[in-house]
Amino acid sequence: MRGGPSTTNHCAQEQHVNNTMSFACQTLLRSAVAALTHAAAPQQRLFAAAAAAAPASSLALIKQLREATGAPIGDVKTALQAADWDLDAAVTELRKRGLAAATKKASRHAAEGLVGLATREGAAAVVEVNSETDFVARNDQFRALVGAAAAVALDVTALRAGQGCELEPAALQAASMPGGGTLAAAVADLAGSVRENVQLRRGFRLDSPVGGVIGGYLHLRAGEGLGRIAGVVALSSSQALQGPAAEQVQELAHKLAMQVVGAAPKFLDRSAVSAEALDAERSVLREQALKSGKPEKIVDKMVAGRLDKYYGEVCLLEQTFIMDGELKVQDVLAQAGKELGSELRLTDFLRVQVGEGLEQEQKDFAAEVADTLKAAAA
Repeated sequence: MRGGPSTTNHCAQEQHVNNTMSFACQTLLRSAVAALTHAAAPQQRLFAAAAAAAPASSLALIKQLREATGAPIGDVKTALQAADWDLDAAVTELRKRGLAAATKKASRHAAEGLVGLATREGAAAVVEVNSETDFVARNDQFRALVGAAAAVALDVTALRAGQGCELEPAALQAASMPGGGTLAAAVADLAGSVRENVQLRRGFRLDSPVGGVIGGYLHLRAGEGLGRIAGVVALSSSQALQGPAAEQVQELAHKLAMQVVGAAPKFLDRSAVSAEALDAERSVLREQALKSGKPEKIVDKMVAGRLDKYYGEVCLLEQTFIMDGELKVQDVLAQAGKELGSELRLTDFLRVQVGEGLEQEQKDFAAEVADTLKAAAA
């Protein structure tokens, strides 16, 4: 049955509506695709803009410098233009910009990172490098830098003669890197590359007496020579040790380094406890004892007894050995020395923990994402 004029008009109107809706949907679809492309590919858009403004022969240089440095496209193009499209000069320009960027980022809190431990016969060096986030601390470039920093720190002069010395900051920063340049410049370059505050915080060196050994241990390892906490001890022997005896002492040094990490001693022995620390502890103990209402003479005895406990907590040699709850560290040394027929002495130690003494900055997830997006847009 064929429809009349009204039916024909109705069909025509319906077709017009369908066409209009189809056109609108296509328009919306194109807009959505454009929006997604705009949001998801800022790097491609920046590269396209740089390519459009650069000579055709220079596109390869933009790409090469971008891949070599990891710098943003806009910075790459600007550096090449400033260097008259000379690649080596542009790298230098970017390094200068990296130093400036690192200075701007220096005010941002950096309490994450890693410690690097490097050793050679009779010596060890520990270096702490901080970052703002744990994400950057897991970066391969960051880890390589920390490892290299510890290695070059073995040749840096300490602030004072002896063992367990903090390294002179200026000397550490000026240490020569294997690939050329200074350690400070390498840190600044990395900060510019990862777009985050990276700080060379501190370094230490520990030397053993002649004929002694160095033992090291890294807790929460992040790779060869890398971790979150480093413990190092120096042992001396009254006699030269070789073969199995030397291996036994080296193993003992390793275990004592684990003791340093796990028990966190503050001093080597009683003689090393500072007068300030001792006075502060004695004051606290006396106040606690006086609250018991005991006579003054009894209070003095109580304080003396509790000070012994304090020494056992903060002095490495008087701590209970973590691998044998019945012995103190000094007893373990004496026992091992007797077995080897040689007097063993623990002469010094180091314990370095990432972020120690730095207040951790608390952020909620939304704020962290916002900061990341803001940094990416900068």
